[in-house]
Amino acid sequence: MALAHEGTILVTGAAGFIGYHLARRLLEDGCSVVGIDNLSPYYDVRLKRARLARLAKWPGFRFTAMDLADRAAIGELFSGARPAAVVNLAAQAGVRYSLHNPHAYIDSNLVGFTNILEGCRHHGVEHLVFASTSSVYGLNTSMPFSVHDNVDHPLSLYAATKKANELMAHSYSHLYRLPVTGLRFFTVYGPWGRPDMALFLFTDAILGGRPIELFNNGNMRRDFTYVDDIVEGIRRVIDHVPAPDPRFDGAMPDPGISSAPYRLFNIGNNRPVELLHLVEVLEQALGREAEKLHLPMQAGDVPATCADIADLASVVGFRPDTPIETGVPRFVEWYLEEWLPLRKAGVMPAMAAAAAS
Repeated sequence: MALAHEGTILVTGAAGFIGYHLARRLLEDGCSVVGIDNLSPYYDVRLKRARLARLAKWPGFRFTAMDLADRAAIGELFSGARPAAVVNLAAQAGVRYSLHNPHAYIDSNLVGFTNILEGCRHHGVEHLVFASTSSVYGLNTSMPFSVHDNVDHPLSLYAATKKANELMAHSYSHLYRLPVTGLRFFTVYGPWGRPDMALFLFTDAILGGRPIELFNNGNMRRDFTYVDDIVEGIRRVIDHVPAPDPRFDGAMPDPGISSAPYRLFNIGNNRPVELLHLVEVLEQALGREAEKLHLPMQAGDVPATCADIADLASVVGFRPDTPIETGVPRFVEWYLEEWLPLRKAGVMPAMAAAAAS
């Protein structure tokens, strides 16, 4: 079923990092895209507006500034757009920020997601795809992390709200037979990324002659996943509408499948990388050596992540395959050729200022 070519696709969080890349890919494929975003000042809004300016070049793109928590506005949006599929990428992100502003996560990730579910329920949406996160694995230490594992021990409110999204989506899928797919993303990076993420912060610090901060003394391993791989996975999942799985056994319930039209997939590179190796690759791409500041582990963080992508590969037919040796130089090329000129023109602030906003 080629939903992406049969009707409008609603992309929430279209001004965000992944939302921008997905909307652009859909538009390049000839799809009609309605994008919404509340343009939250979690990081500098000028970056979000710069992404939107690029999307506005496509005649098939319509954008409305809108908050997911605005129930009436979301209802009107669904009534007018009548999307065939919805990709919910809007959320309050960030593990550490959830320690300081928990209400932002409740409003966006819980209240807002409820409004999306209701919109899909009442307006005949054929497939809801929503972003979850590798953070739901929390205290799990058995790796690679599998969607068939229990994930009841989150370490941050951010992770707890995303696990709640998975439960909420399953209940709607069961009650209303709404086809839903949840995608657990693993450490996404690439051009036009978020300025609070490590690669942006490291690049800005190295070029600015400042030390980079390595938490847990640099003893971290992450399943760094290039944004184009994330977008390819989402793009394929949109057209892969889930059905009830006859293997589901209520006596021994498997978290990764359901008797409802509901599925979960990890999207990660399946190749965890030492943080210090990421820094080495970045140093090579920049031609500069980083000054390193070793710090203790941060609250809510985990020392390692690794995605089991067997289900994604077998069901959807896709495996992310971009190594950091390819992805990091692409990011640096974009940073030097596109990002720095914008900053020098006064369009964008320095990353340190953006991350602090």
